[in-house]
Order: sequence, then structure tokens, then C-alpha cells
Amino acid sequence: MKLTILGSGTAVPHPKRRSPGFWLVTSGGTIVLDFSMDVPRQLIEMGLDWPRIDAIWISHFHLDHMGGLPPFLFGTRHAPEVQERTKPLRICGPQGLRQLLQKFNDAYDYKLFEQPFPVEIIEVGPLEKFEIVKGVTAVGLKTPHTDESLAIHIRDADDSTFVYTADTGFTDIIGTFARKVDLLLIESSYVKDKEVEIHLELAEAMHIVRKAAPKRAVLTHLYPYWDGLDFGKEVAKFSPGCEVIEAKDGLSIELKAKN
Repeated sequence: MKLTILGSGTAVPHPKRRSPGFWLVTSGGTIVLDFSMDVPRQLIEMGLDWPRIDAIWISHFHLDHMGGLPPFLFGTRHAPEVQERTKPLRICGPQGLRQLLQKFNDAYDYKLFEQPFPVEIIEVGPLEKFEIVKGVTAVGLKTPHTDESLAIHIRDADDSTFVYTADTGFTDIIGTFARKVDLLLIESSYVKDKEVEIHLELAEAMHIVRKAAPKRAVLTHLYPYWDGLDFGKEVAKFSPGCEVIEAKDGLSIELKAKN
């Protein structure tokens, strides 16, 4: 697998960090993890093969994680690049995803589901195993953020593994869920003194990383509080036990299969 960061930021406008989105290449196809309003432009500007996206994962229904999806579907109806496409686009996420997209559709009869290609909406519950693309399995974990929020664990055909927490408050369960994965993509919205319980600050993220013991971890969903800080110095205070990488827009990371 290979991960490319489309947006390492939040809903807060930022000159260097777009809102959340991640491009994951697997043996069975390409998955976009979360689809903020910035994702369509990032796909174009980074030269990614957006007309051939195989699946989209929506972790929860905040606009900075799914607000770009309805406009994207509105645009693909007439995009020349997809007029000959026949393979389905699979859109996966928590219970309620279909109803929410239908509400966007009905707001102005946007015909979001009337595409040149089939659109499949797959709703999953916590700990429900499913095939997100061919030969690649996934399972969601309920997290303390919104009622529907799910982290996702993805296992490729070569047994390489990846976990994306999406937005979450603190819970030890994520450490178990992500145990020994090749890459853990974890939010760390705040450096310290977090303002809300439904996000993580650095000490909490590092606690989860130490418990999970992944090969590598990436901190993302970074609020402007991180601006100007020495990332490596801040992380080193917590002795994470593995390489911890600062998410930056455009960064690509290869996941290595387990030995």
C-alpha cells in the first residue's frame, strides 16, 4: 500500500494545510479516505488518477470530512474523463451515509447518483468486516467523536496493514485496534490543553501510539496550534517507540508488508 496525504489540516482555513483527505493505493484499487471540500482540487493538482477511484471511505459526517463528496459527484456526471467508465464507484461509511447523500441530492435535484458508472453505497457498522476493494478487507471501530464516527483498519492481500483513526476523542481501544499495524494515521488536533473532549492532544495520541506499537505513525488533523513548533522535539518528549511523522499535504508514504 501507498498513502498520499491530500489534506493534513482541519476545517479551519490554513495556508499550507488543506482539509482532510487521503489517497491510499492498494493491490485491489485506489481508496480515498475522507473527502473534504479541498479533496477534488488536490486530486487534480497532485496529478492523481481521480477518474479511476475505486472506493471512497467516509469516517463521519462533519463537512471537513465529507463536504467535498456531493460536489464531486455533481461534477463527475458531466466530466469527459469518466464518460466511458463502467466499473462501479463504491462509497463506504457509517450507518446513515445513504440518507445523508440522498438529502444533498434532493436539496436541488442534483442527480448525484445518475452517473455514467454505477454508484454503490455500502453502510457498515462497528466491527463489521467488509471488502472495501477487491481482495482488500476492512473493519470499522466506533470512536468517541460523533454518533456515527468510525476508525478503519485495512488489510491488503499481502498482509500489509493500515489504520486511520479519523477524528476521535481519547480511547484505549484504538491502541488495541491498531496493534502492530504497518502504519497508524492518527489525529492529534491539539498540542496540549485541548479545548474539547472529542479530539486528541499530543500526549493522548502518543499514549495510543505506544500501546499500538505500529511500525510507523503519522499525526494528522493538525490545528494551527502546531504552526511554528519543532514537531520532532514535541514528539520526542513522549518516547513513542516508533518513527512518528508529521502529516504534510502531498507527502507520500510506502507501507511495507510484514515479514
